[in-house]
Amino acid sequence: MPHFSPDDLIATAHALADAARVATLAHFRGAALGVENKAGAGFDPVTQADREAEAAMRAVLAERRPDDAILGEELAGVAGTSGLTWVLDPVDGTRSFMCGTPTWGVLIAVADETGPLFGMIDQPYIGERFMGGLGLAELHAPSGRFPLKTRPPRPLAEASLFTTFPEIGSPEEARAFADLAGQVRLTRYGLDCYAYALVALGQIDLVVEAGLQPYDIQAPIAVIEAAGGIVTDWRGGPAHQGGRVVAAANRAIHAEALAILSRAPD
Repeated sequence: MPHFSPDDLIATAHALADAARVATLAHFRGAALGVENKAGAGFDPVTQADREAEAAMRAVLAERRPDDAILGEELAGVAGTSGLTWVLDPVDGTRSFMCGTPTWGVLIAVADETGPLFGMIDQPYIGERFMGGLGLAELHAPSGRFPLKTRPPRPLAEASLFTTFPEIGSPEEARAFADLAGQVRLTRYGLDCYAYALVALGQIDLVVEAGLQPYDIQAPIAVIEAAGGIVTDWRGGPAHQGGRVVAAANRAIHAEALAILSRAPD
């Protein structure tokens, strides 16, 4: 078990988010945003903002936490000796960033071998910072600081369900999602990491996705679970390595969603 100061980890996460805010806002809604396609087929964009924000966060870690490992989306991994790993997604929702919509975010988590200990979902443009773990479950916003608490149980027929892409995952995964969407009151698309923040804030009930990477989900796991929710894979197992993910406001609605999603073949 690694030894660490919770206060230092939280302060470091704030420093990372502050650095990423500067780097991303320098480009957001700018006229000359450089965009490249990382995908061999299809479209997987990366921008100057992604790379500059991750580089800025890594510079903070090199100064404050040089013994920790780093796993980021855009740059090569860094080995560490402390037993802790910083898991970074500098712009989760690059497509939203490109289009000027303020639903992208900066994802920051610090994890040990069991999964995330603390996480942040930061939306620089509207100034909202959701955080969870190490005894905290808070939103810091321009209007003040507020506790995070997920919704209490309600029937699946009254639930709100979010995902990023309507064409979620494989055809089998898409069918399982459609089966679940057919049972809820409201299904919405396209909010990227901000949908997970809304689960923690008590505004929605479920986020379901597939094909995720560790840097897509570790910060949301920490924030949602600190607020009283649950995040697993579609079989009910750990989700911190990515893949198929269901984030739920409470165990009751999680069980209802899992009963449908678990029918999807591996």
